[in-house]
Amino acid sequence: MKVKFNRAALAEALGLVTTVVLSRTTKPILQGLKIQAQKDQVYISATDFEIGITCLIPQAQVEEKGLAVVPAERLAAIVRESVDEILAMEVAEATCRIKGNDSNFTIYGYQPEQYPEVPGFDGGAQIEADLIKLQEAVEHCLFATAKENTRYALSGILWEPVGKKLTLVGTDGRRLAKYKLNLNAEVDKKMEAEKFIVPAKAMALLDKVGAGEKDKVLIRFVDGKIILACGKVVISSNLVEGTFPKYEDIIPADYKNKVQLNTAATLSAVKRAALITNEDSKGVKLALGKKSLVFTSRAPEMGDAEIAMEVDYKGEPMEIGFNPQFLVDVLRVIREDSFELQLGQPDRPGLIKSGANFVYIVMPVSLS
Repeated sequence: MKVKFNRAALAEALGLVTTVVLSRTTKPILQGLKIQAQKDQVYISATDFEIGITCLIPQAQVEEKGLAVVPAERLAAIVRESVDEILAMEVAEATCRIKGNDSNFTIYGYQPEQYPEVPGFDGGAQIEADLIKLQEAVEHCLFATAKENTRYALSGILWEPVGKKLTLVGTDGRRLAKYKLNLNAEVDKKMEAEKFIVPAKAMALLDKVGAGEKDKVLIRFVDGKIILACGKVVISSNLVEGTFPKYEDIIPADYKNKVQLNTAATLSAVKRAALITNEDSKGVKLALGKKSLVFTSRAPEMGDAEIAMEVDYKGEPMEIGFNPQFLVDVLRVIREDSFELQLGQPDRPGLIKSGANFVYIVMPVSLS
């Protein structure tokens, strides 16, 4: 195999595909990247058996077709530190040589036939969406998924496609984020009423794919996997097995205490109040009155904080406590200038609505 790469284009592709590569594994070949040079195109792939990714590398000139598997860490480091605009790669019998104007590297790879198969996108799309809009939907739910939980189903995002809508839901049991996405076309009729749990790691990978305003993403579910094709990139992932909670049952529909809040001002207030909290006193109290919303916190041997905001509120005065990080996380992803906060009793979850598509539920904490 002989290929000349534009170094910047190669570096961008490596930055994406190497996120899948395992740093520790009993199968050393999984620490490699598969490079396939065809007549006039070069693809680079990685997999950890759970998630796979294939990326078309632009601005690559194929001089001799071939297939190679090279160590990801070494290749990425060489490309990253190179100062050349063009890098030439030659591979023969698992030996890879990378040449620049004043450099010549030799790294030893693996036998390509031993590398696991990385699924491609074969067949028609069952779901089609704008890539930017799907990434926005993912960002609104990903932070709420469980990082460590014995309930494996909570480590992914629920997908519910119906008609021209896709509902995404993420939860860790203490908070829940739900986003409704408008699709470009009706979903495949066979998929309606189906539910899929997509691993958070795969969703985070999709969020890293560069997207333009006109870029689309095509999606298929096949053999217990999700496969997403977005421009030059194809991502595949095993689906999460398990039962997702009946989230609709926990979204309050009877709250009367509602207030419209400025997103940036509320984020600033919560972050400042959180400065006087610790592991033993990890809560911020919200005191809502006719004209003000006051955020307070107190931690033994640290001190206390009070931040006040002017609001237009017509409900009954009330107080409720929340983990400030759970508020910061959601306020960071809200893109509108304002959002609606709805509250019930102090022992019931808070509800945040942003626009027509996003709902967030967060459980309160006791501050007594």
